[in-house]
Amino acid sequence: MLNVPGSEPSSPSSPICSAKGCRADAVWVLAWNNPKLHTPERRKTWLACEEHRDHLSKFLGVRGFLKDVVPLSEWESAEQPPGR
Repeated sequence: MLNVPGSEPSSPSSPICSAKGCRADAVWVLAWNNPKLHTPERRKTWLACEEHRDHLSKFLGVRGFLKDVVPLSEWESAEQPPGR
């Protein structure tokens, strides 16, 4: 389950973009890590719509936090245990 701003686990609607004030459906997962706070293998996630993908990626990238950007569908399928 993604733990991101704007995404409520109990909500039946699709996940939304993490950009402030944006209510668009998310299509990208930005995996990041703050090396001063997190172990190297830990990944925090933000979600992004098409419009905010570059902005959020740059925000994390200039800080050296961005580790990966993948389509939401790919991220969700990777979270599912085999056989589901």
